[in-house]
Amino acid sequence: MVTFSASVADAFSLRLTFVLFLTVVVITLFTALLTAPQRDEIGEFYLGNRDMSPLRNGLAMCGDYLSAATLLGSTGLVALTGYDGLLYLGGTVVAWMMVLLLIAEPLRNAGKFTLGDALARRLPLRQRQVRLALAVCTLSVCTLYLVAQLVGSIALMTQFVGEPGPTTRTMIVIIIGSIVTIYAAIGGMPGATFIQVIKAVMLVAGVTVVAFLVLNRFDWNIDGLLASATAGSGLGDQYLQPGLRYGAGPISKIDFFSLQLAIVLGLAALPHVMMRLFAPRRTRVLRASVVWAVGLVGFVCLMAGVLGLGATAVVGREAIADIDHKGDAAVLLLAHELGGEVLTAIVSALAFVTLLAVAAGLMLAAASSVAHDLYGEVIRKGRAKETQELTVARIAAVILGALSMLFALLAWGTNTATLAFLAFAIAASAILPTLVYSLFWRGFTARGALLSLYGGLATSVLLVLFSPVVSSTPGSVYPQADFAWFPLQNPGIVSIPAGFLLGWLGSRLGPRERENVYADFEVQALVGRPEVSTGAGTGHG
Repeated sequence: MVTFSASVADAFSLRLTFVLFLTVVVITLFTALLTAPQRDEIGEFYLGNRDMSPLRNGLAMCGDYLSAATLLGSTGLVALTGYDGLLYLGGTVVAWMMVLLLIAEPLRNAGKFTLGDALARRLPLRQRQVRLALAVCTLSVCTLYLVAQLVGSIALMTQFVGEPGPTTRTMIVIIIGSIVTIYAAIGGMPGATFIQVIKAVMLVAGVTVVAFLVLNRFDWNIDGLLASATAGSGLGDQYLQPGLRYGAGPISKIDFFSLQLAIVLGLAALPHVMMRLFAPRRTRVLRASVVWAVGLVGFVCLMAGVLGLGATAVVGREAIADIDHKGDAAVLLLAHELGGEVLTAIVSALAFVTLLAVAAGLMLAAASSVAHDLYGEVIRKGRAKETQELTVARIAAVILGALSMLFALLAWGTNTATLAFLAFAIAASAILPTLVYSLFWRGFTARGALLSLYGGLATSVLLVLFSPVVSSTPGSVYPQADFAWFPLQNPGIVSIPAGFLLGWLGSRLGPRERENVYADFEVQALVGRPEVSTGAGTGHG
């Protein structure tokens, strides 16, 4: 949970933060309305401007992925845990390299609007069943991650209103949730792209400025920064050694590895990130876009590491922990020390914009899955009109927005990191095995896809339900209860292999797909597809 003390910022910086945030919201909402699809074409709603430059596409991908957790949580993790926090940031960069090398190009070539289109082309005989299973997993991932963003928005807004009561929490969630819903329902991909590009530019500029001030304070001497951070941690050399985050025991090390595995593999199957891969019209633009995204994400993570070390060196680990034991206030405390109220306000406003951009992408991906996969292909069997599918997409965004607001209010007090990590685990355990097998294994079948999707989802959720996250420890959701038999907080090390195993078993035990189906699919995934129309159906009946 992101929490802040009133000592982080005074009244002036809070007012300035509010003004900056409202300014960005008004500008981006107005632009989202202007750039909204002008024609009733689902292609424009799902994909937006397909002729954007690689840089703009890369910025949008970066903005789609990097959340407030990167700016606040990851920086705080480095500030409090040193080496372990830096290792956590490294996992994000490795994950984007995996997207670049393995997933991006064949997925874009094989798909159309959603992941379901690629799987339908690979498994045409039972494509509606596969689409349904994939939609269930997509909605699970997007809803969990979206609720985490909205719960985080409540905590961020406490800077303005103090510790919120039930009425204040409800108002905050409704305001933030409504803004996100407008981005997704009215603006579609064009509107979401604009806020994500703006957010990415602001994020890169913001972390660069603060990192510049940190390095300048230590005369651009990295050794001096590390030495000061070690001294400011109060832990000596242990600060730059592994073990502070999860401990040195075998279970703790396995838990940390399980978390890293879910982050690295989960990113390669996050629906809102994957949906962005379909936007570029040409394959070479996609390749260049992902290279830009990898570079930008890597740069932001590197700067986040510098900010975390700088916070410990300048503010001190104990002072950060006194304000917020999870360290989420570290970058704000650092900004206050380096630039006073103005820099604190800028960083705070940046956190709000970051949260909005990620939430908009998540809601758009979820609404697209409902409208295109569930309504357009499963219910209407590919015969829905574009206007009908577009209407369903917008209605779905409104309904999903309302449900997410409700879940966020019910989940108040739950650790947002737990919700986010569960979303990553489901993506890595259910969606990724199906995606990898579909792209690279000739023997993969629809039965394998269904077992992988439903089995990976069920395994992830069940392991978390019976883990210390829910019961048996003081930090659990139900600390007084004791029904945890799974020792790890992060299920990825078990659920991810289970998802791959179930996909393999289902394919081996069930009837085989026609050989020519994979041959045609493989050619298209490698060579590319002809220019698609914006029709509602995919042509698979």
